Amino acid sequence: MSVPAIQTALQKLEALQQQAQSQSVNAGAPQGPSFANELQQSVERINQLQQVSGSTTQAFQLGDPKVSLQEVMIAKQKAGLAFDMGVQVRNKLVSAYKEIMNMQV
Repeated sequence: MSVPAIQTALQKLEALQQQAQSQSVNAGAPQGPSFANELQQSVERINQLQQVSGSTTQAFQLGDPKVSLQEVMIAKQKAGLAFDMGVQVRNKLVSAYKEIMNMQV
């Protein structure tokens, strides 16, 4: 490569670097809800489903005529699936954390 070609390539790289820096500065804070907020809402939803399942089961056991066995089973299945999903998300987070901790810096 000739000297002018190298200088042209360097100028293009510097221009790209300046564009990348200006874009990263403009990125700033994340748009929309944060991951922590979404995770907190998911945990609260799982807790709510567990409580509904428990109260429905208790009402059925006490002989409440408004609560059928089908409603109890559906509430238990919803709570169980939500809990299983929460456990899987936790496992993925722990796995990602371990992977990051094992990275060489």
